[in-house]
Parts: sequence; structure tokens; C-alpha cells
Amino acid sequence: MGLLAGFIPPLAAEGIEGRVQIAAVAVTLLMFLVVLELVRRRRLIERYALLWMILAATLLVLAIWTDLLSWATNLVGIEVPANGLFIAAFGVAFLLLLHFSVATSRLAEETKILAQEVARLDAELRAERANGAAPGGEAALDAVRSGPAAGIGPAEQQPGDPPVAPEHGPQ
Repeated sequence: MGLLAGFIPPLAAEGIEGRVQIAAVAVTLLMFLVVLELVRRRRLIERYALLWMILAATLLVLAIWTDLLSWATNLVGIEVPANGLFIAAFGVAFLLLLHFSVATSRLAEETKILAQEVARLDAELRAERANGAAPGGEAALDAVRSGPAAGIGPAEQQPGDPPVAPEHGPQ
């Protein structure tokens, strides 16, 4: 144990006031509860909840094991533990912003493709109506079957929609 004493920080909180530590633990537990409630209400999907839960768990460890921050900053060569905490917070914020920017870009591209598909289907429908064909003709059924909404069954149809025959091919 004497050999590892220089590498592993002690669990006892020597440099932090007890009330501050209790407040830090309470705030971190509140953060856990807020994330769980957002997931329960389906306002936050599990993938993003996992990010916030890892962040809250890290904060909980730092709130309970206060000398860990001092040990980690000394290991990296930062003199003041608060500076290390701010650097870590900026790093986490940067990674979260980068992750959400990538997700937003992907969603914007998918939205653009879907809008183009809807416009194409609308143009086909208008062309069929202009040619005097019934909107529920075979060409409209083929467009529905090949479009992004393929697989919509009778249960998902709205009143007034043309009947869609189920496909019997491989999916």
C-alpha cells in the first residue's frame, strides 16, 4: 500500500468544507433525477441521457472524492485544481457542442431529402390530376409504394386516402 500512496489520492476530504461537499452531492443527485425525469417523459432520448448521466456521475465522484481533482491536476501539472476543472469543463462543452453540431447537420440533410421527396410526389400527383387521371390510379399507388412512406398499412391511412395494397415482396 505504501508504494501506491503517491499515486492514489486519499478518500478523505481535507480541503473542502462539509456543507459545500453536501451541496455538491445534492446538486449532482438532482441532476441525475432531472435527466431520468426527462427520459421518462420522452423529452430526452437514451443516447443523450447517457452523456448527461456520465457527466453527472463524474461530478458525483468529484463531489465525494474531493482529493481526486487535486491529484489529477497535479498529475497533469496544473497548480490550481479549479483551473483544471475549468479546462475539463471547456473540453466537455466543446465535445458536446461538436457532437450536437454533427447530429444537427445530419438531421438537416435528412430533412432536405425528405422535403425534396415530398415535392417530387406532389409534382407527380399534380401532373396526374392535370392529365385527367384519377388520383388513386395505378401510377399513384406505385409512387406511394416506392416512396419513403412504403410500408404504410391500412391502419396508418387517413380517411380519404386511396387504398394501398400490401406488398408481398422481400423487405
